[in-house]
Amino acid sequence: MKVIVVGATGTVGRAVVGALEPAHEVVRASRRGPVRVDLEDPRSLDALFTAVPDPDAVVCCAASGPLVSLESVSDEEFVQGLQGKLLGQVALARRALRHLRDGGSITVTAGTFAAPLADGSLGALVNSGLEGFVRNAADELPRGLRMNVISPGWIRETLEHLGMDGSSGTPAADVARAYVEAIEGTAQGQTFVP
Repeated sequence: MKVIVVGATGTVGRAVVGALEPAHEVVRASRRGPVRVDLEDPRSLDALFTAVPDPDAVVCCAASGPLVSLESVSDEEFVQGLQGKLLGQVALARRALRHLRDGGSITVTAGTFAAPLADGSLGALVNSGLEGFVRNAADELPRGLRMNVISPGWIRETLEHLGMDGSSGTPAADVARAYVEAIEGTAQGQTFVP
């Protein structure tokens, strides 16, 4: 299969590319890579599918949501926080519908945490919104297309990069296996929690 991985240069994206490459043709896309795409730039989303026609799968490992104080965040900052991870992934998925081969798949990324996270209300909204979007949109897809969402918690390597104890995080390689399962399997409208 030809698989576009958006966010291919990030921690999870690199792991997903590594897990897919032995069996698939992987096209690495990112803001600074050879195939450029930015979830906040609709023109770059359109250009992606011109540059990479007829993919079998589109995977998005890009974008993150900021931690913001619910009490002090401005309306503009809140809306901006929705732009990349939520609205950008939805825009990518909507465009992918027109370009994927019959039976293709879309996999987006949300997130999940065991307990409420300080300043995490915006992230909770984004992640819940993505899961709800995928659950409902899966029933609307034409041509045998599938859509799923991966919803990891903390990534071990990210915690370690932040100088925190990584033992409570999931290794990126384990998270990548969930993406492979979503792409190669038959699941539809599901949330995978690695």
